[in-house]
Amino acid sequence: MDIDRVERLIRPGLATMRGYDPVEPIDVLERELGRRIVKLDGNENPYLSSPRAREVLARFPYYHIYPDPLQRKLREALSDYTGFPPQNIVCGNGSDDLIDLVLRLFVCDGDEVLNAPPTFGMYPFLVTLSGGRLVDVPRLSGFALDVEGLRQAMTPRTRVIFVASPNNPTGDVASTEEVRQLLDMEIIVAVDEAYFEFASETVASLIPEYPNLIVLRTFSKWAGLAGVRVGYALCHEKLSSHLLTIKQPYNVNVAGEAAAVASLQDADYLLSNVDKLRAERDRMTEGLASFAFLHPHQSKANFVLCRVDQKGRSGDETAARRLRDGLRGRGILVRFYESDGLRDCLRISAGLPEDTDALLEALGEVWNEL
Repeated sequence: MDIDRVERLIRPGLATMRGYDPVEPIDVLERELGRRIVKLDGNENPYLSSPRAREVLARFPYYHIYPDPLQRKLREALSDYTGFPPQNIVCGNGSDDLIDLVLRLFVCDGDEVLNAPPTFGMYPFLVTLSGGRLVDVPRLSGFALDVEGLRQAMTPRTRVIFVASPNNPTGDVASTEEVRQLLDMEIIVAVDEAYFEFASETVASLIPEYPNLIVLRTFSKWAGLAGVRVGYALCHEKLSSHLLTIKQPYNVNVAGEAAAVASLQDADYLLSNVDKLRAERDRMTEGLASFAFLHPHQSKANFVLCRVDQKGRSGDETAARRLRDGLRGRGILVRFYESDGLRDCLRISAGLPEDTDALLEALGEVWNEL
């Protein structure tokens, strides 16, 4: 049997789908560029995980034992942190795992999922894997949600809508009233609050009133645990029961659970780092706005989306891409997107004060060289 015949057995749509564009690991990039990297492209936490979490991972004795499939210790700790009972909480291998579980629970082949681009690229990626049909309703000018457009896009096959709040990559927060209007459409509304701790705004209080609301969060950003992959969902207890039933039994490994529980015990320390990153985000925004060719968008997350004026050459190679490449040559990594509406933008993560200084110093030099 030749490979062409094997490939014909692949599920329709998957053989030609575009994969998610991840950021490169820092050790790979440092070897490639031969220098220290200022990494401002992944929205990671430069203050690392908490000392308590690092100590727990170093001393943890049970790596040879399977984790608790019901995640009891972690759900209890999250109950104390969120104010929701454990029966309203489900944990996953990062919030990406929970996005996948939501789609598995509600979407059959051909069912529709509403999406509000520009937004998190994992939504279209996982909708395609689920066999669902993605329906894009682009955001309005200024990146506001087009609530009326989303309502008009609904059909009898619409099952789910994903709303990131703060939105990645724009940093906007969906208002409670906007989310209420979406919930009143009587489909599943998954509000992705991956950057909740930076915004301090949430719609989780609506869960008792709206059983069709699922709120997703993660330890990746505020707690500096992107590498161990722990996320959680808040939802009606009947939905959490279904999610617990269909998830893989050991979807949160013992290291992730131990680190997450320790992080919650060290929440004050971690939230003080969140305060530092918010202050650095605002300082970076002010610095970016001082360049005539940059137009930063106000953000409530730990990053800033910045529109870049076009310069010099025409065609597909925007000044934003060339600016990204020039910064990369100096060891400063920022995020560039190929997607519609973002090709003239860069997303820049808040980092340490010295990272901001290096970025602002390099920007003018690189721009003059374009």
